[in-house]
Amino acid sequence: MLFLDQLLRAHTQNQSVLCVGLDPLPSRFPFKWRDQSDKIFNFCAEIVNATADLVIAYKPQIAYFSAHRAEDQLERLIRHVRDVAPCVPIILDAKRGDIGTTAEQYAIEAFERYGVDALTLSPFMGFDSIAPYLKYHDKGAFLLCRTSNPGGDDLQNQQLLSVENNPHLYEHIASLAHGPWNTNGQLGLVVGATYPNEIERVRQHAPHLPLLIPGIGTQGGDAIATVKAAKSSEPARVIVTSSRAIIYASEHEDFAQASRLEALKTRALLQSP
Repeated sequence: MLFLDQLLRAHTQNQSVLCVGLDPLPSRFPFKWRDQSDKIFNFCAEIVNATADLVIAYKPQIAYFSAHRAEDQLERLIRHVRDVAPCVPIILDAKRGDIGTTAEQYAIEAFERYGVDALTLSPFMGFDSIAPYLKYHDKGAFLLCRTSNPGGDDLQNQQLLSVENNPHLYEHIASLAHGPWNTNGQLGLVVGATYPNEIERVRQHAPHLPLLIPGIGTQGGDAIATVKAAKSSEPARVIVTSSRAIIYASEHEDFAQASRLEALKTRALLQSP
């Protein structure tokens, strides 16, 4: 199944645009597992069990696993998601950005070793850094476009005087992703919830692409403004990510139940616009 079709299926079944980010920090685990990196799978699996019917996608961030030598737990977690939430796609947050055979190996890692449905990429090195992933015709890739961090202004918000109409760099990336770069039809963009006005500009340049939007919850993004700005005429083109606000809703034995309640609240908020 194509990645965009998976998104649509999950969106329809779970009535959701919420993506739960899985960023496991053992130092924030409930007391019974506190600082135990061998419990990363257990912690994340409980979050998945509690939210499987509420999300459009899951987004594990690979650094939180590899930093603790827990890649085997990530593989196990992905299999668990397939069992518990078979309709929900998995987006690996890796932000890869190399070229040539190195990029090919990263693609193998994401799509063959881990078997995820999509991943995040940095387009800074141009189309060469994206092409190896597009050979997987059914897989998705989200290009960093207008990120939620303040330092994104350093490059993303600069105008390109050499390009027609002098777009900002993030607008140029959106146009390329919507046009000549989208050779497998499964590209999307990462845009931060902290910049709803610029999300709207991205949507104008890329009316049909899925937008992966981090930055609500602990990062302070306005959920309602975000959804309004990202709205598309096509369904399942908005994916709003919340990580820490959901998975660390409680540090006690009720952490899974607390994560479900926070996910329910967030899903309802995202449905309100």
